[in-house]
Amino acid sequence: MRRPELNPALDTTPRTDHGAPAHPRLIGGSRLTGTVPAHLPERLTISLWDFSWYTRAGSGDVYADLDAAVADAAALGYNALRICAAPLLLFGDLGLDTHARALEIEGLGAAPGGGFYGRRTRWYDVPGGYTLDLRSHLLALFAACERHGLVVILASWEYQQSPAFAASPAWFDAIDAVPLAERYRVLAAAWDRMIAFLTTKGHRERIALVELHNEIDFSILPALADGGIEQVSWLLSRHPDLLVTASYGKPPHLAMHRVPEGIGAAQFHVYSYGVLDALQKRIDIRSEGSAGFPNAELRALLRPDAPTVADYGRAAEWKYRATVVTDQMIYGYDWIDPDAWDAWLRAHEGPYREVMRREIESRVIAIAEWARAQRIPALVGEGWVGYTPLHGTFEEGPTGRALAEHGIDTALAYGVWGVVLCSNAAPHHPMWEQRAWQRAQNARILAHPV
Repeated sequence: MRRPELNPALDTTPRTDHGAPAHPRLIGGSRLTGTVPAHLPERLTISLWDFSWYTRAGSGDVYADLDAAVADAAALGYNALRICAAPLLLFGDLGLDTHARALEIEGLGAAPGGGFYGRRTRWYDVPGGYTLDLRSHLLALFAACERHGLVVILASWEYQQSPAFAASPAWFDAIDAVPLAERYRVLAAAWDRMIAFLTTKGHRERIALVELHNEIDFSILPALADGGIEQVSWLLSRHPDLLVTASYGKPPHLAMHRVPEGIGAAQFHVYSYGVLDALQKRIDIRSEGSAGFPNAELRALLRPDAPTVADYGRAAEWKYRATVVTDQMIYGYDWIDPDAWDAWLRAHEGPYREVMRREIESRVIAIAEWARAQRIPALVGEGWVGYTPLHGTFEEGPTGRALAEHGIDTALAYGVWGVVLCSNAAPHHPMWEQRAWQRAQNARILAHPV
């Protein structure tokens, strides 16, 4: 049973001259920003499994045994997984049934000299080489979550990344052929069919949230106001007992009124790149087609055995159209020396540390207060620093963990329902080995009064 709402007249929280809480740590027990369906946990501790739960499912890989992976997440205190459920592939009615039943996972493909493109990146480190029935894999995941007491946040990364890991371009070609103005409608119809399917299999109450799409602002989609919000409303009308929304990678924190009203939950992401952004700009690693790439600053950070850009080559052209990463990112992250990368960040983090802390705090507060005004639950499904090489340790180290804890503190203080410990806290990342830290953070999230 949920605790009754507090009488505002009894709120003795210390406040500034402007009426804002003096410090988020002092609030304690703030009521949630919106009502959560009764069948769901009072707090969500989220592990971000994205598309990796099927792109890293080959023999011996981290998601080959879904029951073991889910049991391990439960042992660390997680009660929610956020995944790409591939609704367009599985239920999009786009002629992809054969591919869904025998999805061949390749990753970004074989690289010259052995290995594969993306080998030292996060999320793109997919060796591939296997085939799976994705619908059966989805049911196995839900069955494991039922056994171990977890719920699932359903999202789609299909207009951002997922099809790039397939061996065939058929999945991407089929969804890319959908006219831009029709994509939200096709997504909503696919979700409607997937929800019906999961319901018939007895898993409806495992659904924590349905996101029309992940990070609509960083995907091959129109703005949410251009047809998306109508489809969220349509899907909500079809399933009024579920939370339905779409997520933003970088919500307009300084002008949240630009987010259309009508979404069922505020599932937004909070990244504060700070010193990481300074390094990325210095070495020009996220651009494409830069003259003279790699520049001198990036060359100084590369491994001694790094090939030239020409010798390393590129993945198949269609894979770059199917994802948001560039060939410069793949080359740079595959061949960066992670120790040199970390050393630069730690040597230069000083001037950015407090700015990053304040930015995380202010963005979480903006999301929470907007959600409170809309009377909907708030979640931070991704955060906190940003995209680093697979073996970089800056975000997993003292600075990154301190920023994550501050984000969690702020989220709890302002009534955020669900929070990720860190985007890197999942079985396919090295951070999964920081088990004591994860247990401690999840325990305090779940113990925080609602």
